[in-house]
Amino acid sequence: MILRRYLSKEIFLSTLFVFIALLLLFAFFDLINELDNLGNSNYRLGSALAYVALSIPGHVYELFPIAALIGTLFALAQLVQHSEYTVIRVSGMSIGRMAFILIQLGLVFAVLTFIFGEFIAPAADRAAQYVRLRATSSVIAQEFRSGLWVKDDTSFVNVARILPDATLLDIKIYEFDPAYRLRTISTAKQGDYQKDNLWRLQDVVQTRFEPQQVSVNSILLADWRSVLTPGILNVLLVVPEKMSTSNLYRYVEHLRENKQRTSRYEIALWTKLSYPFAVLVMMVLALPFAYHQKRAGGIGAKIFAGIMLGLAFHLLNRLFAHLGLLNAWPPIFTAVAPTLLFLAAAVAMMWRTERR
Repeated sequence: MILRRYLSKEIFLSTLFVFIALLLLFAFFDLINELDNLGNSNYRLGSALAYVALSIPGHVYELFPIAALIGTLFALAQLVQHSEYTVIRVSGMSIGRMAFILIQLGLVFAVLTFIFGEFIAPAADRAAQYVRLRATSSVIAQEFRSGLWVKDDTSFVNVARILPDATLLDIKIYEFDPAYRLRTISTAKQGDYQKDNLWRLQDVVQTRFEPQQVSVNSILLADWRSVLTPGILNVLLVVPEKMSTSNLYRYVEHLRENKQRTSRYEIALWTKLSYPFAVLVMMVLALPFAYHQKRAGGIGAKIFAGIMLGLAFHLLNRLFAHLGLLNAWPPIFTAVAPTLLFLAAAVAMMWRTERR
């Protein structure tokens, strides 16, 4: 009990120290990057600082495994340097018992990772994009020259512009019958979301194609029910890897219902579910590096090697995501393969260390 508390305290403080250092570094880089946009419309230093501050939760989520690895390495290296690790091992604590203590602490970090990734980081990233878009008087997205295209059941919707408050501008709705014969074309100057998938369209012109004639009607205000919601439009603000699990799941279901490709979003969904467990793997991976003998090399070299492993894990995650998308690998395999590879490496290294 005493050893567990002591180890947990040392690792927690070291990880906190590493977190603060990494977050300050990333925030500084973000600020440098935003300085190029100063003076663009109403984008001032205050807006840039707000954008950087709102980007920090996203960095917290991304850096959790790496910070946990470096923090654990640093704490164990301090124990080795002061011969405390040797005393702990001599007192009868096996490397398996040490790993169990690390996993217990890692579960706390994993829960924090999930909370940041599911609730805090997505909302903060959306808010950061809103700050930038409003200050620069920009629109959310224009995927093609003609704007954004969305399939909605038997209709195809074209939106020229989307404002940061989810207001739709210059809307065209092409409605087809079950045999995919064009039935109506509706255009509207603006669309405002009401509730329950209901939009209020303004200045609507509807062209109806009937067997014997074509009729045109002008409507000042009209209600339009669509699968589009501000939640789905938020996909355009936040990249899939930074979306919440619930939003990813709903968007994947939306794409499936409209018979569209879901690979990228399914990979992001499974990655989101498996990413918290990467914290546990990184902490266990740090344990073999604590087994130190002077003839085997310096502690600094071992810490550096562990840091390189953490960066390799981050890069391997991105590499597998791209390879899985290009080669149509199963999304769950693409998402969990890097974590499983590093877990296998950690187990193999611990077994080798214990054999010595």
